[in-house]
Amino acid sequence: MNFTLTIDGQSVTAAESFPVLNPATEEVVAQCPAASAEQVEQAVAAAKRAFKSWKKTSREERNELIRKMGHTIEAHADELTRLITLEQGKPLANAREQEVLASVMWCHTVTEFDLPVKILEDTETHRSELHHRPLGVVAGITPWNYPLNTAVWKIIPALATGNTVVIKPSPYTPLATLRLGEIIKDIFPAGVVNIIAGGNEVGQMLSEHQDVNKITLTGSVPTGKKVMASAAMSNLKRVTLELGGNDPAIVMPDVDVASIIQPLFWFAFLNTGQVCIAIKRLYVHEDIYDAVCHGLVEYAKYIKVGDGLEEGSLLGPVQNGMQFEKVKAFAETVEKEGGRFLCGGKAEEGKGYFMPVSIAVDLNDDATLVKEEPFGPLLPILKFSDVEDAIERANDSNMGLGASVWCKDEAKAAEIAVQIEAGSVWINHHMAKKPTAPFGGMKESGIGVENSELGLAEFTNVQVIGYTKTTNATAEVQDA
Repeated sequence: MNFTLTIDGQSVTAAESFPVLNPATEEVVAQCPAASAEQVEQAVAAAKRAFKSWKKTSREERNELIRKMGHTIEAHADELTRLITLEQGKPLANAREQEVLASVMWCHTVTEFDLPVKILEDTETHRSELHHRPLGVVAGITPWNYPLNTAVWKIIPALATGNTVVIKPSPYTPLATLRLGEIIKDIFPAGVVNIIAGGNEVGQMLSEHQDVNKITLTGSVPTGKKVMASAAMSNLKRVTLELGGNDPAIVMPDVDVASIIQPLFWFAFLNTGQVCIAIKRLYVHEDIYDAVCHGLVEYAKYIKVGDGLEEGSLLGPVQNGMQFEKVKAFAETVEKEGGRFLCGGKAEEGKGYFMPVSIAVDLNDDATLVKEEPFGPLLPILKFSDVEDAIERANDSNMGLGASVWCKDEAKAAEIAVQIEAGSVWINHHMAKKPTAPFGGMKESGIGVENSELGLAEFTNVQVIGYTKTTNATAEVQDA
């Protein structure tokens, strides 16, 4: 398989490349072109040139092309699905539903949002209007856990609001995103969408570039801090940062335990736990603690962890070797810090970055697996007796991305939810990211939001235009 960069409407090769591995086999899937510093400059310059005319297009013109992008992704669904599984590791069914078809849905749904002119004042003498103006060149830096869908998240609102884009995927999972560039390059005018690949140095160049007006990043907290510093030191470019999460779930004693085991499991272990808003800390009331622990362990016995291309695999490998070593290191802390595993806890031998579903108990709140985000298939279950104590413990984190409350009494659940310090709190559900709902974090989980009209507004400058109504203004002057 050969892949190219997309720069100024053209498929472009690169002098250097790097291997992309299949995390299930550790074999090379393909060589990925590595953009040179000159090619990064070319991509930004192309986006800057294209912005001059793209910003003048109507919203309906842009929407028509975005919808065409959605149809094109759907037409290439089989190819993109397989690519995602090969480079990311997730099972084919998950790659299709959660990445490819989700991207199609995002393309169509976001075109229904708008940022109309808002009348702030309209009197006999004055009229004041609020307008949203595009920023210019937007650089999107995407992660390896949901490579295609996250890229689409960043491309669509930027284009819809009149900006042009340069997208840089993770070097661990660049292939589906590069292929996206190849199949949509003829939909948009040259330079409107540019997709390049490379290591951290490419991301740094974009963060520091004087002609990039906004960075939208999905990544870790340390990376977000570096990007924000670079953005500030260059041209004070705008940032939207969706960073890590150590998401708590509180399970109250009135729940029907049998009915929540399956959703709790998948909201914790979907994509092998490599989801920023997966349940990372499960607080369970003492009255049902043993039953919930038993139910989750029993359910885990039926979950096949394996190569995402193999029939029956429900969970894939950890995505890359570096993260695999981190996950194994997290697992090793459990017994050292007084905990024990009810299942899993030890990586599988042989090829591939496979860690089984691992559920830990008997840990204190200051344990490593509780305080830090493992970003893998490791879940600590913690006991509580008093709900106020559970809320305080849930909030005891430097992160605040997502959370959930599980309770039959919806009024009680809502009372708990409003006290949790997280950007999204779900009741009797978790991980419900939708294009219609703004998504962002509190504390160190990020700055700004994505999705909905609020997410669109993140890609604009606010401009107020004030009018003095001439006839009445003249009368005012004469009276004075």
